[in-house]
Amino acid sequence: MHLSTDRILTTHVGSLPRSPALTDLLIRQERDEAIDTALLAREAQAAVAAVVERQIAAGVDIINDGEQPRVGFQTYVPQRMKGFGGASSRPFPTDYRDFPDFAKAMASRFARRSKVRDAPQAIAEVRYDDLSAAEAECALFDAASAGHAGRYVERFMTAASPGIIATTMLNAWYESHEKYVFALAREMRKEYELIVARGYVLQLDAPDLAMERVVLFQDKPLAEFLAVVELHVAALNEALANIPRERVRLHCCWGNWEGPHVHDVPVGEILPLLYQARVGGLSLEFANPRHQHEYAELKRQKLPAGMVLLPGVLDSTTNYVEHPEVVANRICEAVAAVGDRTRVIASTDCGFGTFAGYEFVAPDVVWAKLQAAAEGARIATRRLWG
Repeated sequence: MHLSTDRILTTHVGSLPRSPALTDLLIRQERDEAIDTALLAREAQAAVAAVVERQIAAGVDIINDGEQPRVGFQTYVPQRMKGFGGASSRPFPTDYRDFPDFAKAMASRFARRSKVRDAPQAIAEVRYDDLSAAEAECALFDAASAGHAGRYVERFMTAASPGIIATTMLNAWYESHEKYVFALAREMRKEYELIVARGYVLQLDAPDLAMERVVLFQDKPLAEFLAVVELHVAALNEALANIPRERVRLHCCWGNWEGPHVHDVPVGEILPLLYQARVGGLSLEFANPRHQHEYAELKRQKLPAGMVLLPGVLDSTTNYVEHPEVVANRICEAVAAVGDRTRVIASTDCGFGTFAGYEFVAPDVVWAKLQAAAEGARIATRRLWG
């Protein structure tokens, strides 16, 4: 993971807006409808090339492929692994239960999107025998970024953590949640190791480590949820056994929706468990109104030596374009919490297109936000380096 000794770098969490044509094809493919696969391949190729160009134009330093070929940040997994079928019955978050007017508004806002609560479930032993889809995604990204050498600092590729797969594609086969999570870790390590071998930084998307408090474990005691988090981190570590920790960053969040979030688990409860992860970077939300105050917890529970913080300095659910001075303030607050300007990389709270058909922020606003982050990083650099 590239660290800068003379300026603040910028990145984002991973997913970026897809075109309407690509979104339609991905949703139809997920629903097993007949599609033109050659057209899907062309649309994905064009989309990856476009988002690479747009990231560089916006001033993003650490870029990725925007997850363009994927129907969802974790729901792509059943399309690559064997053992899934049928449909899960995933609970709605507590926001939907406690705020019915909000739930109704959300239902009308995203009438057609990819599967989230009814994704396939595990109905047999999970097996990742064919890495060709992962290899093809890497090849698309390589081709799209080949002509931009020197215009970006580093590249990363996202992958779903064992825990978020297990809590989205529910278990209907294994005798325990623990066995299911570790089976997923055993198989997903193949994709993780492929990504690192291709020269990318691996970002593991693990919202389960915070978000599942208000979803799958919403009615359980906090202690039980924290035990699950510890289990998920242990599975993640097993999957990363052969990967240097400095080549991995971990994204944890409370769910990428514009909602009340009044039942979110405080970051202080989960930080000790997140610090157990064998990763070199930790990506956390700090830009939205529910978690802006939690830098204070990082001062109480210091980031481990050698770990980088990727704080959210852009809210991924609102169409406000943050003023660069606001971004700079947030970066400087993160540096103050960490105590080391070289261990902070400005990022976003979450992705801007976590599922096909599920985008809170308009595409042109996304690019304006990322440009504001780059401008804010330059302001913060002047403040921090003088």
